[in-house]
Amino acid sequence: MIFLDTCMLIDYSKDKIKLNFKNNYCINSIVKLEFKVGALNKRELKKINRILSKINLLDIDQSILKLADILIEKYNLSHGMSIYDSIIASTCLVYDLPLMTYNLKDFRYIDNLKFKEYEIE
Repeated sequence: MIFLDTCMLIDYSKDKIKLNFKNNYCINSIVKLEFKVGALNKRELKKINRILSKINLLDIDQSILKLADILIEKYNLSHGMSIYDSIIASTCLVYDLPLMTYNLKDFRYIDNLKFKEYEIE
């Protein structure tokens, strides 16, 4: 499975990139909410929901939130880590999944976090 950051879903919805849904993509509730909040109207929200229906939704449990707390403690002051990014990174670490994102600057400093590079199809 590959964890998709919100930026990947946004670009996919705007036809800027292609995603091969034969790959097993996943997100958590944070990414789902970030993606939905960008809808400008009901038609866009319907399109977003169609995209989301193709993607596995992972649970955010207490172990993920504990790790997110540790990441915030470690990286908020030095790197400006956001709550959302800490939960995204923690989800990837707990589930041992690579993160596909364009925003490497938001995550590259996190030990043991793996990345999946976007491959143009």
